[in-house]
Amino acid sequence: MSVIDSHQHFWNLETGSYPWLTAELEPIFRTFAPEELIPQLAAAGVDRTVLVQAADSYADTDAMLAQADAYDFVAAVVGWVPLDRPDEAAEALERYGRHPKFAGVRHLIHDDPDPDWVIRDSVVEGLGLLAAAGLPFDVVAVLPRHLEHVAFLAERVPGLRLVIDHLAKPPIAEKGWEPWASLIARAAEHPNVYAKVSGLNTAADAESWTAEDLRPYVEHAVEVFGPERLMFGGDWPVALLAGDYAKVWKETGVLLSGLDEAARNAVLGGTAARFYGIES
Repeated sequence: MSVIDSHQHFWNLETGSYPWLTAELEPIFRTFAPEELIPQLAAAGVDRTVLVQAADSYADTDAMLAQADAYDFVAAVVGWVPLDRPDEAAEALERYGRHPKFAGVRHLIHDDPDPDWVIRDSVVEGLGLLAAAGLPFDVVAVLPRHLEHVAFLAERVPGLRLVIDHLAKPPIAEKGWEPWASLIARAAEHPNVYAKVSGLNTAADAESWTAEDLRPYVEHAVEVFGPERLMFGGDWPVALLAGDYAKVWKETGVLLSGLDEAARNAVLGGTAARFYGIES
């Protein structure tokens, strides 16, 4: 079985624009290129990755697809199209859909000042285009309000597959539970909703986190989604804000050690392969 990291990024501060990436995020306020990640994937035994957008722009998507052409380990690209402008989005999807590694769409919902952006009529229409094209949507859910919208979208656009990035950033550092636990369980009631076991280290105490801090949240996700709808993601290089790739990989292994082999294989590659249409 191929081990697949379902969530990683590259960005180039000299050629791209990333409004969210400021000097306050010093450890990641620089360019990150494939050559830096390759040895870390090899050390962890990760075979392939899903490269996910870091900017709501065509330029970022074009750069990712070029990297996917140049590096075989990039198995799929989650890009961006203007979902709130359906006519333009349809043209972009037709163009990007010709690329064999264009496998999904994401929008930085959490950076929009309107927490209800994703349920605007125009955006729902745009999401319907994704469903018609057989492309999934990565949901960036940071606020409880964002997570509330997942169940709504799963019902409103029933043919759309959704994946919740980073388990919607549970309140790990505060050792909180609700409303996160109920909202993610409600989302999981819909069979077209998946989730990523990713980005949890940056929701925990950056200096001291271990697998045990993450365990209640991951176990809840396993209970409500099942391994067949969960996928591992390293969230590199954002992960550098609270550790490094090696620690994320090691602690994920600890978290999944109680699952049987089939379940671990699903989370570590099988689910991502099915969800994003990655061929072995």
